[in-house]
Amino acid sequence: MPKFVVLLNWTEQGVRAYRDTPKRYDAFKAALDKQGVKLLDFLWTVGPYDVVFTIEAPDDETATAASLQLSSLGNVRTTTLRAFGREEMDGIIAKAAA
Repeated sequence: MPKFVVLLNWTEQGVRAYRDTPKRYDAFKAALDKQGVKLLDFLWTVGPYDVVFTIEAPDDETATAASLQLSSLGNVRTTTLRAFGREEMDGIIAKAAA
């Protein structure tokens, strides 16, 4: 399944409700499960992003839908990066060299 790295920044609404972030995590995880998206890792961070997580989704459209659903709640803004594992990168290099 395709993998994605998602970078989050809290909105003003999200940071005002920082105490609820564990509950929001639980709700987010449940929503991902319903969409067939696997949460691989989820980290609260210090620096330019407030949260970083990785997911596996059946396809780009499902990952995008999950990101839109999360953003629509108004607590975060997302930046989503398509990620490639070693085997996928080997395939990409082989295609580029052809």
